Amino acid sequence: MTRVEETGTLTGTADKDYNLIWYVQQCLSNALRLEDYCADAERTGDTELTELFRKAQTDSRKGAELGKHLLASRLPG
Repeated sequence: MTRVEETGTLTGTADKDYNLIWYVQQCLSNALRLEDYCADAERTGDTELTELFRKAQTDSRKGAELGKHLLASRLPG
């Protein structure tokens, strides 16, 4: 299903701004969750899985930082 109208009137935030805020929150949440996954993999000695989760965590942090910078540039000062 494709929405054709702006739903920002329901949330008080334009869709594109809401989507960017959501994206940053999800990246940060993912980075936190991956810390647990890394600890689980480390506990079992699975270095391959630990490396995968660390890389994913780094990528999530990068996404959050990019999103935060973009969000900051778009918010009224």
